[in-house]
This record gives sequence, C-alpha cells and structure tokens, in this order.
Amino acid sequence: MKAELLLKGLVFGFLLAATVGPMWILVLRRTLAAGPLVGLASGMGIAVADGFYGAVAAFGLTAISGFLLAHAFWIGLVGAVFLIYLGLRTLLAPAPIEKKDESPLSLPAAFLSTLGLTLTNPPTILAFAAIFAGLGLAASADYGAAALIVVAVFAGSAGWWVILALGAGKLRGRLGPRLFRAINIVSGISILGFAAWQIAVLFR
Repeated sequence: MKAELLLKGLVFGFLLAATVGPMWILVLRRTLAAGPLVGLASGMGIAVADGFYGAVAAFGLTAISGFLLAHAFWIGLVGAVFLIYLGLRTLLAPAPIEKKDESPLSLPAAFLSTLGLTLTNPPTILAFAAIFAGLGLAASADYGAAALIVVAVFAGSAGWWVILALGAGKLRGRLGPRLFRAINIVSGISILGFAAWQIAVLFR
C-alpha cells in the first residue's frame, strides 16, 4: 500500500511540475540565461512550495489552509503583480553577447522568488486535497502515509526540475543572440498572459 502511495505521489508531483505554466517558462528561461544551477535553484523553490501545500492538505492543517484561502485574493494579486514585473523584465531583457554573460540573480534569490510565486496560489491546497482524497488518504487517518506521499510529491516535482535544468543547460551554449532574443520575447509575453489570466480569475 505504501509503495503504491509512493508511486502515485511521485507521478503526481512530476506531472504537476511538468505542466506548462508561468513557473515552467520562468525556470526554462532562467536556465538558458544563467545556467543550470540557477534553473535548478528556481525549480527547487517550486518543489518546496508544492511540498508545503501538499503537507497542508495531507495533514489537515485547517488553521493554515483557512488563513491562506481567506486571503487568497490579496495573495494571488501580489503574485500576479510580480508575474507582470517578471514578464516585462523578460520581454525587455537583451540577449547575452557572450556565453559568460549571466543573470545577476543569486541562487538564494532564484529559490526564494519561485517559492514565493508558487505560494501565491492558495487554492492549490484544494487541488491537493482532491488528489489525496482520490488516492484514498484521509487528512488525519495515517500520518505516516501522509508524510510519505508529501515527500513523494516533493521528490516527483524536484525530479522534473532537475531534468529541465540539465536539459536546458545543454542547449544554452547553442543559442545565438537572435534566437535568445526570440525566447525572451515569447517567454515575456507568455508570463504576462498568465498574469492577466490570474487577475481575470481573481476578479471574476
């Protein structure tokens, strides 16, 4: 039973991370711009946030989930504003002239920025709760099983970001200025689009 829960958690975490969204695009672009370490640090921020929301849902931490959901509008609005900032910054960013040109973003800053952005979507708790219910895991019935699946979700998510960071890192040296500039434009517009969608959902 535990092996089955572990496998399901790994698959869920992996697929959750692999789904194309603003974080996916952000990590890809950061990896291409600054290298696999910055991309990996960004991905780990997302994986930790996924693990946090998974823990809130799995252990039935109603005080935390209630607070986050009660303030979901303002938390989500902050996230949308930050996405607009990142989208504009990416859209206007010049292509590096040399391979050694790197983003000034530090590893802690890369980690904390994606951690914060992922946490600005409190309704994710409801998605995790639904998934765990589908896995047959009651919120407080078995803390050992709950801990196992939270770790599995984190590991699955982290696994995807390792793959993305390493894969995109290998492509980094093959991109010319024109192609990199095109990637910046597409990434910036995509992130702005996700920000607009999040704002529309908040005000709907």
